[in-house]
Amino acid sequence: MGVRSEIERRLNAAFAPELLEVIDESARHSGHAGARPEGETHFRIHIISSAFAGLSRLERQRRIYALLSDLLRTRVHALAIVARAPGEPPP
Repeated sequence: MGVRSEIERRLNAAFAPELLEVIDESARHSGHAGARPEGETHFRIHIISSAFAGLSRLERQRRIYALLSDLLRTRVHALAIVARAPGEPPP
């Protein structure tokens, strides 16, 4: 299973999001630190889930980082996150 698919699988299982976008931005970082020729090293996540209601931006990100911690140690070099609860305006 590819890294992007694994990220999507875990986020769907943990947060049952209304919206989930996992964007592989690795090609934009070719030649940078942590980039691998095969890609799947740099990702952007946009997720909307009721699981984030009442949580701070920092706590939302901490939960996502904890869920993906093994991938961040081994296969993912960079991760940008926008996590919102339903009805919240975009940042």
